[in-house]
Amino acid sequence: MVDVGGKVRAPGLRHLPPGSRVADAVAAAGGVRPGTDTSGLNLARLLVDGEQVLVGVPAPPQPPAPGGARANSLRPGTPLSLGNATVEQLDALPGVGPVLAQHIVDFRTARGGFRSVEELREVTGIGERRFADLRPLVRP
Repeated sequence: MVDVGGKVRAPGLRHLPPGSRVADAVAAAGGVRPGTDTSGLNLARLLVDGEQVLVGVPAPPQPPAPGGARANSLRPGTPLSLGNATVEQLDALPGVGPVLAQHIVDFRTARGGFRSVEELREVTGIGERRFADLRPLVRP
């Protein structure tokens, strides 16, 4: 079940089969309203039960993490924590799709975390060029 909102024809809760993608959720909500910019929306991303898909509107701010700090924020200038990031947050990074995001989480789980950003080079699917693009955007 996902909550589809924003500039779609019929916003609301949608029951979709496992393996559905953002495009399926948008279609189930009647499609995008004319004139809506969807360039920032990854229509190919796999959905997760309970998530919210916002179309054509800015994402709401993340709630504060316990202790008052923002956890895994994607605010400009704030590197994403490789140690705590979800698959969805990693998927939002440039050049990282859902499969590579899962590889990063699997690597983190198998190794007990990231001690340095350079360990990202050891993740299957991350070459030197992709690492160079991601390095300023992440922290251990």
